[in-house]
Amino acid sequence: MTLHVQPGAKRSEFAGMHGDALKIRLGAPAIDGKANAELIRLLADAFGVPQRNVQIMRGETSRAKLVRIVAPAKRPAMI
Repeated sequence: MTLHVQPGAKRSEFAGMHGDALKIRLGAPAIDGKANAELIRLLADAFGVPQRNVQIMRGETSRAKLVRIVAPAKRPAMI
């Protein structure tokens, strides 16, 4: 799944589309991996999987990310 991530928002939420990517606002700063940890937590909760099933494949230090979710239990309404 291709994502456009905006760290430092007031709260973590899905925010529609950004080109071909799903835009996600994160309530964590992009410091010391806090935003990536919040992204993994948000996606794990949304897809009903453990956090270990969410993998950032590309873009660890970028706003543009490629994420893999292994065996999702549900699909969020936003996607």
